[in-house]
Amino acid sequence: MSHDVIISQTADYVRAKFESEGTGHDWWHMYRVWQLSKTIAATEQNVDLFVVELAALLHDIADWKFHDGDEKIGPREARKWLTSKQVSNSVIEHVEDIIRTVSFKGAGVPSNMKTIEGKIVHDADKLDALGAVGIARTFAYGGANGRGLYDPADKVTLHQDFESYKQNNGASLNHFYEKLLLLKDRMYTEAAKELAAGRHQYMEGYLQRFHDEWAGKL
Repeated sequence: MSHDVIISQTADYVRAKFESEGTGHDWWHMYRVWQLSKTIAATEQNVDLFVVELAALLHDIADWKFHDGDEKIGPREARKWLTSKQVSNSVIEHVEDIIRTVSFKGAGVPSNMKTIEGKIVHDADKLDALGAVGIARTFAYGGANGRGLYDPADKVTLHQDFESYKQNNGASLNHFYEKLLLLKDRMYTEAAKELAAGRHQYMEGYLQRFHDEWAGKL
């Protein structure tokens, strides 16, 4: 089976599984990460695009946030699918490693992408958490999980380990300070750094407007 066919079938599989998902981790998130990954990959050298595309499409196939914090289920589900498509074990292992390490795990937890393919997918995924789309996704996820918009008494926590980050259930606005505003400085590729700067600036303007409206200044 050709790489193009496997990628096409993987996209169809992910779309069927996540098209009606309502937390912002839906098919269209995966589609945008897929497209962003290809855009970033075109600016880098010696990239295995097959690995990039598969990892981008499958990076949230079983996100730990929806599976009781289980970090192993995503790589396992990806392996099951790719094995059914007779993908080589070396590619599967590479995709598994990207899925295992791509998630943000707290302000005090450094990312650890080992390969250029992993760095590309990481950057594409984090870019989709920024800007106008990132704002929409934040409130979609918060609403789906019963989180309020904002509570001034709910203090921002910069989590120093994954366990405390997993237990976080603060208001949606806190997520901007606990994760999203940190992402600009965690990008690996030059293309992503450039895109992140504009999206970060947009979010800063939005947050200022939010606080002004909340306080009755506008």
